[in-house]
Amino acid sequence: MSRSKRSAAGFGMVEMLVALVVLSVGMLGIAALYVTTLRASNGAIFRTLAVNLAADMADRIRANPRAGNAYEAAGADNACVGLAADCNRQQMAADDLFRWSQELAQLLPDDGNVATAQGTVQVDDTTEPFTYVINVTWIEPSEPQPLSYTLTMQI
Repeated sequence: MSRSKRSAAGFGMVEMLVALVVLSVGMLGIAALYVTTLRASNGAIFRTLAVNLAADMADRIRANPRAGNAYEAAGADNACVGLAADCNRQQMAADDLFRWSQELAQLLPDDGNVATAQGTVQVDDTTEPFTYVINVTWIEPSEPQPLSYTLTMQI
């Protein structure tokens, strides 16, 4: 009778340790999955920002459709924007590029020392309508190679 009471008394130390090991392995798996999810969501945010920034440049080009090749040059901050003076098409395109490159550097990740996000616009004005290729390139911390997004449009 004493033997049946002892076997029905409850869990022993070995059973408790086995249960603790099984629970710990499961928790480590959940933690690894959580870290992977955080990295993936960060990448998705940067990709969404790149798409939005390319669409922003497309909207700027649509607002100034006759500037054409002026969107291929490097942008500069113009004194005519925001003042009573009128800007010509080329000045407006240069200001658009300047502001766009600032947004790229501010919103997309960099390597800690230098802004690695870049944006380019290529214009094919040999045929009507003009073809614009807008390219956004950036480096994500979790990716070994630079990522890029390209938007092609015709105006």
